[in-house]
Amino acid sequence: MPQQDVLHRFLFEEVGVRGLWVSLASSWQTAKQYQHCPDAVQLQLGQALSAVVLLSATIKFNGSMILQAQGDGPLKTLVAQATHDRKIRGLIRSSDAVTPGSLQEMFGEGRLVLTVDSENAHPYQGIVPLQGGNLAEALEAYFAQSEQLNTRLWLFANEIHAAGLLLQELPTQSNDTADWERIELLASTVTEQEMLELDCEELLYRLFNEEKVRLFDAEPIEFDCACSRQKIESALRMIGREELESVLLERGHIEVNCEFCNKHYRFDRIDVEQLLLWDKNIPADSHTKH
Repeated sequence: MPQQDVLHRFLFEEVGVRGLWVSLASSWQTAKQYQHCPDAVQLQLGQALSAVVLLSATIKFNGSMILQAQGDGPLKTLVAQATHDRKIRGLIRSSDAVTPGSLQEMFGEGRLVLTVDSENAHPYQGIVPLQGGNLAEALEAYFAQSEQLNTRLWLFANEIHAAGLLLQELPTQSNDTADWERIELLASTVTEQEMLELDCEELLYRLFNEEKVRLFDAEPIEFDCACSRQKIESALRMIGREELESVLLERGHIEVNCEFCNKHYRFDRIDVEQLLLWDKNIPADSHTKH
């Protein structure tokens, strides 16, 4: 049984390569329970959640990273989010007629978008075509285009666990191509069963027992949806009075459901008047950061 809901960093001490390993269990179970779609589609969400944890751990930031895949095929939208403190959530939307296949077979023509929303910097966004046999290959193409660092990913998911492995060259070292190729070749022998059933230390020993690898302490991961009534109110204010009045006239109230956690928010006419009055009560020269 692998360690559950943790991220491990590791470093090849004599080679300019670093690694990350993630295993999701209860966080994966919680995330997918709110997403009603075919099993083959849910497994794509498990891979995406593993991927976004790995990718968010390669940079230093305070905020969130969002991985989004969209296409015109049976699988329409896939979103996975991880924060700097290892909170995850995700959603997926598809038709009922999705069969396992390559990314293009499931998504059709599409794109992969990575967004970093940091508290201390302007948002960063990278976009690449959604191509390759699987999500790992598409992300490797993203790194080849944007980072110019050799990067490999392995992503797997079943009904119980989701797991991922990332290897990347260190940017500050003059790396030996032969070293990278050796590490990459060893890692490429990993199997889905090993990824989903072994803990990190055992997996690293099995793959790299002749290398000097330093394993760092585990970082816990949990499902956590960032939705709140306050955030929904802010979104409703942006819609404006005219549109809100139209909905109230038709239905008598406004209902909003969070697609990540299925939490239900309801606003009656008095609620809407209060949130619209909030804007009028802010001094004209004040600045509020959202």
